[in-house]
Amino acid sequence: MIIDCQSHVFPLAYVELLTRNRGRLQTTGGEGLYTLNYWGVQRFQLNLSDYSIERKLHDMDAAGVDMCVLSVNIPSPDLLDPELALEGAQICNNFLAEACQRHPDRFVAVASLPLNDVPAALAELDRAIMQLGMRGVFVCSHINGKPLDAPQLESFHARVATLGVPLVLHPTVPVWGEAIMEHSLIPMVGFMVDTSIAMLRLILGGVLERHPTLKIVHPHAGGVLPYLLGRVEEQTEVKRRGREHITRPPSEYYANVYLDLVTPSLPALQYALAFARPDRLLFGSDHPWVRIETFLELIDQLDISQEDRERILSGNARRLFGIES
Repeated sequence: MIIDCQSHVFPLAYVELLTRNRGRLQTTGGEGLYTLNYWGVQRFQLNLSDYSIERKLHDMDAAGVDMCVLSVNIPSPDLLDPELALEGAQICNNFLAEACQRHPDRFVAVASLPLNDVPAALAELDRAIMQLGMRGVFVCSHINGKPLDAPQLESFHARVATLGVPLVLHPTVPVWGEAIMEHSLIPMVGFMVDTSIAMLRLILGGVLERHPTLKIVHPHAGGVLPYLLGRVEEQTEVKRRGREHITRPPSEYYANVYLDLVTPSLPALQYALAFARPDRLLFGSDHPWVRIETFLELIDQLDISQEDRERILSGNARRLFGIES
């Protein structure tokens, strides 16, 4: 069995809502083709046909993927005007729930939330998990500029930990994107740095200290954090800097975080395998941004046992997202 743990869709009703936004995020276009403009520093083209359920199923079948953990791709609802954010999250979650109901043997999903309004987000979280059957929460590397360890998000982290579902991190355009807006550096490098900063803030900000049962997925093989963790700990454990909210070395918290293996590089996959236990690695593709087969071919080149291969391709995901065999 193969489960793809990073796979995206995009509802038509959501992009139509985005065109009504009057804040920094601007969306233009129509008839299935749109441009997303993130405050003038990054533009993405959105072709809705790439994100259709029909395209998803076709590409899954072609690659031999049995199931996907679906999420609605960025922009997340917290980037919308306050009066649109909850509606946007509900559109996303209703769409995901319908896809899962129509294809229960092919899809599970993680919820989108209006985290710029924590009370509304908590209510939608409960609805998404307990009524719609979502298996986790999609959270970007910042909440409209607010870091993930902000005090205002404490009740959110507590509720996710209590529900026992994973918090699935995902990149978005960094608040510091203007510094690297040329040469496509934002999606090329900025995404990886920003999710790593977000993950490190969850550790150093004490979120995992206060909520030790909180499950987290760090995408793209951990971005840059696995490569820098030695330097992080030299700072925290030798120089005693940045550890005001933790009682253990950062690596001890990070050892319980899952990494998805969305990285088109065999050396990076090999490093992730050496860095993390096989029971903390998840297969993913970032479809439709990248061919699913690209990552399956790389997994085939890893020197791993059949047991570890099965863990990475499906076993860990079944355990984390509560998927029956």
